[in-house]
Amino acid sequence: MEYITLLLTSFLFGGMLLFSVGFGTLSFKFLEGNIARAFIRKTFPYFYGYVLLVSALIGLFSLNVSYLISALAFGIFITTIPTSRVLMPAINNASDKKQKRNFVLLHTLSVSITLLHIIVSAILLYFIFTA
Repeated sequence: MEYITLLLTSFLFGGMLLFSVGFGTLSFKFLEGNIARAFIRKTFPYFYGYVLLVSALIGLFSLNVSYLISALAFGIFITTIPTSRVLMPAINNASDKKQKRNFVLLHTLSVSITLLHIIVSAILLYFIFTA
């Protein structure tokens, strides 16, 4: 179980990092602004689905490894639900209505949550290696 937990956690950490830093940045670098925004908007539900699925699997597979690892993974899972179901639609709505200040505030919150998830997944990797 520890090996599966390690693989899944590596998968989560790498996937979140690649999507948020690489994919998002490169989309705006290589695509026109309107096309990049539409493209990113359509891919975020898949990103959140990925985070939900993998963090839930880590939480389940790590129950026999460490309750702390399991709790942290479920923490990512639980906090991704309102981020994907409430925050993401609010960001899109603010963008559609040209509410720049609201958009910046909500987007900053979303980025902060994702950054926190990446940090927690890095901490999970550390705990798995030292367990």
